[in-house]
Amino acid sequence: MLIGFIIWSLITPLFIVIGINSRKSEKPAGFWANAEAPKKEDITDVKKYNKAVSNILFVFAAIYELLGVALLFLEQNDALIILPLLGTFFLVIGIMVAYVFVERKYKKK
Repeated sequence: MLIGFIIWSLITPLFIVIGINSRKSEKPAGFWANAEAPKKEDITDVKKYNKAVSNILFVFAAIYELLGVALLFLEQNDALIILPLLGTFFLVIGIMVAYVFVERKYKKK
């Protein structure tokens, strides 16, 4: 399961890098895959919006890595592997909901 944890852990830095790029961006950061990022004129405060989006990604990366730690304590073919997988499922739903709140807060009405 150590190899599984290492593979799991290779994903975390990707979200951290995306979060850093989002925070440093001058344009509004995109969040959804295959969807256009909001236009600058549609966001009330681009800097705060990008910071909020990057915070979502940083929190996701941290919790995702914590969920992966469970792999270090599981045996091969253990039924408890479902716990990190379900945790990831609910984590992804959670970041979607968090983004909807960020979008509502910073999108011009």
